[in-house]
Amino acid sequence: MVDIFERLEKNAGGPIGQYMAYAHGYFAFPKLEGELGPHMTFRGQKVLNWSLNNYLGLANMPEVREADAKGAAEFGMAYPMGARMMSGQTKYHEQLERELAEFVGKPDAFLLNFGYQGMLSIIDCLLTHRDVVVYDAEAHACIIDGLRMHNGKRFVFGHNDIDSLRLQLKHATELAEEQRGGVLVITEGVFGMKGDMGKLDEIVALKKEFNFRLLVDDAHGFGTMGPGGRGTAAHFGVVDGVDVLFNTFAKSMAGIGAFVAGPRWLINLFRYNMRSQLYAKSLPMPMVIGALKRLEIIRTRPELQEKLWKITNALQSGLKESGFDIGVTNTPVTPVFMKGSVDEATNLVVDLRENHHLFCSIVVYPVIPKGEMILRVIPTAAHTMEDVEYTLGVFRSIKERLESGYYNKPMPMRADEGFQVK
Repeated sequence: MVDIFERLEKNAGGPIGQYMAYAHGYFAFPKLEGELGPHMTFRGQKVLNWSLNNYLGLANMPEVREADAKGAAEFGMAYPMGARMMSGQTKYHEQLERELAEFVGKPDAFLLNFGYQGMLSIIDCLLTHRDVVVYDAEAHACIIDGLRMHNGKRFVFGHNDIDSLRLQLKHATELAEEQRGGVLVITEGVFGMKGDMGKLDEIVALKKEFNFRLLVDDAHGFGTMGPGGRGTAAHFGVVDGVDVLFNTFAKSMAGIGAFVAGPRWLINLFRYNMRSQLYAKSLPMPMVIGALKRLEIIRTRPELQEKLWKITNALQSGLKESGFDIGVTNTPVTPVFMKGSVDEATNLVVDLRENHHLFCSIVVYPVIPKGEMILRVIPTAAHTMEDVEYTLGVFRSIKERLESGYYNKPMPMRADEGFQVK
């Protein structure tokens, strides 16, 4: 018999946690301090920050913070107490749901406490063991974990590959007919790592060939894509073809929470059957009041989305002109693909943060294959053209150093408790 704790301790924290000894506090769990925005403090130094999904710059907008403060002052964090079905329902929760549904063009919406938890529960509510799921190969972890709970069959199609989807739909349809079940397709509006949009128009068109329902996670599309920021389905003009639409407040809304939108009967089914909401405390009032203000600003200030795209276009155009590979992104999410070892990536990031005072996220093995690295840059409406120009200069510098082999040797840096250079 194996002791559970002994097994876990020997595992050294899993595929990512094994690097904890030297990564914690710097590459993993870094502490950014100060006002949320493009210029923050990291380890005592001011840095230009490209690592927040604060797409529209709402996080520190005075009227947003005032709404948050008023909600907290009037209601406190405890109100309402209990789950919504029992004692946690308020007119403000209902108002927010009505306004969100109207904004994204759906009959009804249901508030969720968290996005990740919400997606797991949506999948759980929609499916039985007889149903078959077909999902994109690069679906977010919340979708994958939701599918791990599904005790039926699932097929994966190549990322944004419509021919692959068509083939998997044939298999799924045959199996669903045998099992007397249905077929659910799951994809994303905007893929958060590579920044490309899901081909929602082409997927919806497949409904002429196959009988399936479509669930879309549009976490990165809400507020950034489509007319007025109404999302990726609105961008493609296929809102009616998306059967279940999921969005989170953690990106453009700069808050906590999420919502699912669709036909009123389906939303009522979620209200009465979604276990993570039935047995969880209602979303606290300050977050609801704050979300109402954020939605109002998104609706009434289209210049924020326009500014976001001005910064995005300038950054992405400059990177491409400087010879960088930013893949197939057609959204604000800006991945910069480079080649190099994990040690080179480590030293490159140290150079960025310590010498150039620029902070952005990096992805390396084991998340992606060995020999590759991705610098993930997130432009926002709060950035300036000066921020873009500075960043382009810094990236040109690190590109030259990487190609010259400069990062093959350890980077000098300041000592810091909890972090040591490997």
